[in-house]
Amino acid sequence: MTRRIVVTGGAIIRDEFGRILLQKRSDYGDWGLPGGGMEPGESIEETMLREVMEETGLEVKQYHLNSIYSGPRMKYTYPDGNEVVFVMFLFNVEAELKGKILDDGKTVNFKDQNNESLQLVFKGLDEIDLDSINAVQKPVFVDLITNNNKLLKT
Repeated sequence: MTRRIVVTGGAIIRDEFGRILLQKRSDYGDWGLPGGGMEPGESIEETMLREVMEETGLEVKQYHLNSIYSGPRMKYTYPDGNEVVFVMFLFNVEAELKGKILDDGKTVNFKDQNNESLQLVFKGLDEIDLDSINAVQKPVFVDLITNNNKLLKT
C-alpha cells in the first residue's frame, strides 16, 4: 500500500444551458470531472489545460479558480490498494464547444488516445446521481448542488 499526496487540476465545464460536463473515467469506472495529476514542472493551470485537452479534446477559452479541496475527505484508495490524498484545484472553465457535441445535444464527440474517458456527457445538477460519482469527487458535487461557494474546502 502506497500513501502519497497527489495534486490535481480539474475543470467545471458548463454548456450554454448551465449543464456540467461529466466524464465516465476508465480508471475508476464511475463519473467525475475532467482533470488529473500535476506533472513535475507544471503550474496548476497548465495541469488543468493539459488534462482537459487530453481527456475531452476541448480547447479552453478562459478559466478562473473555483475551489481548492484538501484534507481527510480527499483520501482515496484505488482498486489496486494504493492510498492517496488529493489536493484538488478546480477551475470554472469556458471551452469551445462548437462542432464538438453530438446530435443528442449533450454528448461530447471525442475519443482520447489513452482511453481515460469512456463517455463525456453534459448533465444538469438535478440530473446527477451522486451514487454514480467517484467517492473523492462526491464532496465537489454536493457543494455544487448546495451552492457552497467557499474557496478552500477541507
